[in-house]
Amino acid sequence: MSAEIVVRTDGLARRFGTIQAVAGVDLEVRRGEVFGFLGPNGAGKSTTIRMLCTLLRPSAGHASVAGFDVAANPAQVRAHIGLVFQDTSLDEQLSARENLASHAAIYGMPTRASRPRIEEMLRCVGLEDRADSLVRTFSGGMKRRLEIARGVLHTPQVLFLDEPTIGLDPQTRRHIWSHLDTMRHNEGVTLFMTTHYMDEAEHCDRIAIIDHGRIQAVGTPVELKRLTGGGDASTRPSLDDVFMNLTGRAIREDRADTRDAMRAAMRRRTGHAR
Repeated sequence: MSAEIVVRTDGLARRFGTIQAVAGVDLEVRRGEVFGFLGPNGAGKSTTIRMLCTLLRPSAGHASVAGFDVAANPAQVRAHIGLVFQDTSLDEQLSARENLASHAAIYGMPTRASRPRIEEMLRCVGLEDRADSLVRTFSGGMKRRLEIARGVLHTPQVLFLDEPTIGLDPQTRRHIWSHLDTMRHNEGVTLFMTTHYMDEAEHCDRIAIIDHGRIQAVGTPVELKRLTGGGDASTRPSLDDVFMNLTGRAIREDRADTRDAMRAAMRRRTGHAR
């Protein structure tokens, strides 16, 4: 029996004026997977994720998350996902416990259910001893751990992680991955993540590589290496080699006009959602 598909896209596309940011993406992500979504700057990763999270409306094609269409049922999608983006959105004037309580209230969790859940999540990410400390006193790694705890507090089916460990030292990155693995197994959550760290991509069950708004390849890390380097394990490339082979070696920069257009579209979308 095949695994349940929790994220599906069919010809998903997004334009910003004359700019084709995403040009027809077809994906299937299975329940319980760690799914890596890799690509150079400006490849379409962020735009795709924001469409899946209902922050941007597709220009064409279809997408569903947790069985709900992202365009037709955005509220249901948001109720079944968790988000951890690169930029922190924690309230630094509140404590760790207060941040989680505020999130629980937004999702309509009854206090009787949310209180033990909050304590469970604080323990899971190793912040129980700092539960009542203001977030502004936290290190970058502690903030990321708290954001991850907040992302799964309401028991989502899919947790979207955009560069979850960017800028953190290797020890903190390892601790965060330990927490994510624990949550994945305990909560049964699907992880859909972007990263520029190829050693982190090795954690993924499968990886999709996107460039110029199109999927270039999908497979397990081993399958992608075999696809690029042939069957001889002694000469098989690294994921870095696979990435370079599929996307080129030129240095990329995010296009400012695309970035500004996406931010404006997101402001309009979230304003309408209120």
